[in-house]
Amino acid sequence: MKAQPIRAAVRIIGIDPGLRRTGWGVIESEGNRLIYVGCGSVEPPDDLPLANRLLAIHEGLSAVLGRYTPMEAAVEQTFVNKDGVATLKLGQARGIAMLAPAMFGISVAEYAPNQVKKTVVGAGHADKGQIAVMLKILLPKAEPPSADAADALAIAITHAHHRQGQALRMKVAGL
Repeated sequence: MKAQPIRAAVRIIGIDPGLRRTGWGVIESEGNRLIYVGCGSVEPPDDLPLANRLLAIHEGLSAVLGRYTPMEAAVEQTFVNKDGVATLKLGQARGIAMLAPAMFGISVAEYAPNQVKKTVVGAGHADKGQIAVMLKILLPKAEPPSADAADALAIAITHAHHRQGQALRMKVAGL
């Protein structure tokens, strides 16, 4: 799972985990250039037992990974709230979101929600509307069908920006 060179084109999938909708967004990054590839969401039926919903998320993400063949993946970290049960269930969906790319041999990076917002919008407490506006500027061909797909594209963009800095630091350090 070696990182690609800074200037080489790399296909990245961003994943916004959720039990009702797990958003995904695929972009290509070549230097500073971002290219929209595809986006959508995996939406298991609400009436399924938890185990079957997790299985549906895994199967859906596996199909997306097989179709788009990304080289790197990025997943949003879980936002911990006051409802411990909901946080644990979301954590299970997040585990599936990390497992699916790993099973394809794809390295998985993690980003906090505020880091994604700050990278894409410039402010760590941006709202969904501001993210949508910036996505139109950064990826003009993208028309995400849901907020989850838009968030997933924002996660992929965040990884595209941060992977370049990390690769440059490693190059300067001679690693």
